[in-house]
Amino acid sequence: MSVWSRISEALSALRRGESLAEVFDRLRAPPERSVAFTIAVIALGAKMAKADGTVTRDEVTAFREVFQIARRDEAQAARVFNLARQDVAGYDIYAQRVAAMFGPKSETLCNLMEGLFHIAMADGGYHPAEDEFLADVARIFGMEEDRFRHIRARFVPDAEPEPYAILGLDPDASYDEARAAWRAAVREWHPDRMAARGLPEEARKLAEKRLVDINRAWEEISAKRSRTGAPAV
Repeated sequence: MSVWSRISEALSALRRGESLAEVFDRLRAPPERSVAFTIAVIALGAKMAKADGTVTRDEVTAFREVFQIARRDEAQAARVFNLARQDVAGYDIYAQRVAAMFGPKSETLCNLMEGLFHIAMADGGYHPAEDEFLADVARIFGMEEDRFRHIRARFVPDAEPEPYAILGLDPDASYDEARAAWRAAVREWHPDRMAARGLPEEARKLAEKRLVDINRAWEEISAKRSRTGAPAV
């Protein structure tokens, strides 16, 4: 059964008058977390689109890039999006339910945040309301401020990504520390590990993008090491 069929079942289980946020309380078991993740990105993305007042064609395309939505599944994705936009529950309720499901400092919450940044930047701009929205969601997720800034730097043009920061290191970290962090990050963000963290197959593009950034950061560090004349071994 596809993730979209399972989403349809989850939505059908909602009783009259219930908020979409209630879905998250019913999807706590690990096999259903991929459903919860997908609903969370679409629902929070809908709330974010409402925050800046517009929903562009590019943002819709961004949803398809994250989830690779087939034509036959577009109706279900649209249903989640519209339910979230119309839901009287605030985005903070959604974020709290998702945070409770995956736990504090979960890498899955970082994946979710990256999906939201991807959607926010889809139209080529970054609205102040989107920045405020994402910062507050990160706070609810229990994400450290430095971690949020590092993610933001990878997506927002006015924040140039710093290679050591991308690897989660201080600028004065040694070459050996950087190499060890790079290798660990490549293992951690390999697309094959996404499923183990409860993410749907449709979200693998997030991991692929993250790996590109990780490898580029390591290339920059290695190149800088070569320019200084230090041995890169």
